[in-house]
Amino acid sequence: MTGFMCVLAESTSGASLNPWVMLAIAAFLVILNGFFVAAEFALVKVRISQIEKMVEEKQAFAKLAQWLAVRMDHSLSACQLGITMASLALGFVGEPAFSHLIQPVFQMLGVNSEKLLHFFGLIVSFSVITSLHLVIGEQAPKIFAIRQPQQMVRWCAPLLVFFYYLLFPFMYGLNWATEVVLKLVGLTGGGGHGSVHTEDEIKAVLRESYFHQQLTDSEHTLLNRVFEFDDYLCREVMVPRSDVVILDINQPRAELMEVMKQTRHTRYPVCDGSLDSLLGVVHVKDLIGVNVLESNFKLESILRKPQKVPGSMPITMVLKRIQSSHQLMTFVVDEHGSIMGFCTLENVLEKIVGPVDDEFDAVEEPQIRKMGKCQYLVQGNTLIRELEQELDVVLDDRGGDTVAGALMARSGKLPEVGDKVMFENVVAEVMEVSNDHADVIRFDLTDVADNEAN
Repeated sequence: MTGFMCVLAESTSGASLNPWVMLAIAAFLVILNGFFVAAEFALVKVRISQIEKMVEEKQAFAKLAQWLAVRMDHSLSACQLGITMASLALGFVGEPAFSHLIQPVFQMLGVNSEKLLHFFGLIVSFSVITSLHLVIGEQAPKIFAIRQPQQMVRWCAPLLVFFYYLLFPFMYGLNWATEVVLKLVGLTGGGGHGSVHTEDEIKAVLRESYFHQQLTDSEHTLLNRVFEFDDYLCREVMVPRSDVVILDINQPRAELMEVMKQTRHTRYPVCDGSLDSLLGVVHVKDLIGVNVLESNFKLESILRKPQKVPGSMPITMVLKRIQSSHQLMTFVVDEHGSIMGFCTLENVLEKIVGPVDDEFDAVEEPQIRKMGKCQYLVQGNTLIRELEQELDVVLDDRGGDTVAGALMARSGKLPEVGDKVMFENVVAEVMEVSNDHADVIRFDLTDVADNEAN
């Protein structure tokens, strides 16, 4: 296009102008092209929240930048129209001017043929003008705008607003034609060049910010846990039925007091024989100042009504239920109506902030412990998704939510010490068993490491 404009310029009035004047105009057009390029990339790169912060801080031209950002479609049209007009004008003016200046140099070298002078002048002028156009009019302002979008959008705002009004009639026609073309290809809807970020894209941004030390390790971990929080179901965070300490209302009260003294929990389910006959929940604060051993005292008088939720309920909804009911213990029920376990506020919040143990909690082993280069000891109640994320392996989760369940589903029998099961080139060996439950499992990732090495 620029070569064609060069020939056109020489065949018309361009040749009659002073080459130095034309060269000055060409330099101005290169700078003008760079201005529009910088403004366009700065508008696309900067975030609305950043502009709003600049407005709050009363930075120079921040309100003009905000005005342009609100009218993003028209602002970018002004930039694109300015780039196109500057580029075309540069081809029309710049190359003929430079060609006229370079031809005497070739004459000094002994080239006198008019055709050769025209050819060499065109080649050199085209190369020089194109290089200046790319470096000064495109690449440099583009990179600067990408690296410093907030600063650049403020600098460009006043002049861009001027061009916005100057070119508005052309922009209106340009936008109308663009919308017609987009409708022809089936794209309709509101304007705007921004897009909503998906969860994976936001996580990628967080990883990049962490890599460049804009986020600390704890901040990065916490934010990632927030995104994963909504994915957990109630049954995945509950205390399983086998670990629930209950108070049987049929037992002597002295025995019940001994159970509370040994376990030191804050709340206890009170049952009639088993957890399936749940009567309510007793809070130890309700026992303060009460002589439990008195014959006329009835434990039923201080029971709180139990709250129940299905095991498939997301923990975000469980959290809302806890907040609205002011009961920090809720019981988890399966599809058959049987109680699977219970869930507390602590169980829910631990999925964001990590383990939270009080003064009476026993020190527990980490869910996943690295024992060697490719070997790990894993607690059987570890969630499958957490193991897969930690070790980058894939398990068959048809047996439930935990690693022990997946192990039992794959082997097809009750676990025994020494059992070995294969999961996608990962060997799992049962190390400890209690009550037909695999408590500790060793995972050997040697095969995976060997495959990656090969």
